[in-house]
Amino acid sequence: QVHLVESGGGSVQAGGSLRLSCEVSGYTDDEYARASMGWFRQAPGQEREGVAAIGSFAATLYADSVKGRFTIPKDYTKNTLYLQMDMLKPEDIAMYYCAAHPLVLNIPTLRASEYGYWGQGTQVTVST
Repeated sequence: QVHLVESGGGSVQAGGSLRLSCEVSGYTDDEYARASMGWFRQAPGQEREGVAAIGSFAATLYADSVKGRFTIPKDYTKNTLYLQMDMLKPEDIAMYYCAAHPLVLNIPTLRASEYGYWGQGTQVTVST
């Protein structure tokens, strides 16, 4: 059973940075290395949207709204996925979720409906 636990959310001023972590368990080391994973967010009253994803062979994909500000490093020794968020804006306020795709994907996807495993979320707040 794949289990994802997010942490690192909090409140930051606009222009600041946060790093979210997603601890992953339930995979063998090889399965984790090949897992395609992503970060998603959901603001109140809005649909869940894809923010960043990493494919099974380290290709990355970012939503236009976060390109140049967010990165999705994957630590293969700690079985932890990160979301490094820089230059945060008030429009980044949301609950952020880590997710794992059930298939090996060369090309990552930001389509939430395709992901089979989800964490419980961590809240990010940006103040002006």
